Amino acid sequence: MEKSKTRFADLTLLKASETRYPETPDAAKLEAFTNVYQDRDYVITFDCPEYTSLCPVTNQPDFGHIIIRYIPDKLCVESKSLKLYLYSFRNTNTFHEESVNTILDALVELCKPRAAEVVGLFRPRGGIAINVKATYGEKIDE
Repeated sequence: MEKSKTRFADLTLLKASETRYPETPDAAKLEAFTNVYQDRDYVITFDCPEYTSLCPVTNQPDFGHIIIRYIPDKLCVESKSLKLYLYSFRNTNTFHEESVNTILDALVELCKPRAAEVVGLFRPRGGIAINVKATYGEKIDE
């Protein structure tokens, strides 16, 4: 029991009794925990079908589906902190390409995975859908 207390000591958001929603991605706090299976490669996938942000020109809402896949090394992303991080984009003015790359950069900075990819599948506006994929490291096998 003592080992798990130490292992999860840095997870402040998951333990919080009250959820505070960050206003911007810069104000959000991504958290990680130790990967106990560092000796093998395995893929973690987060599927976030309710992503929203704002167009930086028109201020209109943009809706998308974000898929994050990564092979962890020493750390794994804690899912509640990721949920709050992605939620923080809802009032953020950003292009689709920027948001996908910003998410990837935050993931890489936090947990330095062996490989990672972030895919954004954005709903059409003006008759055009935009899909963006940003990668880090080696290709992740399907």
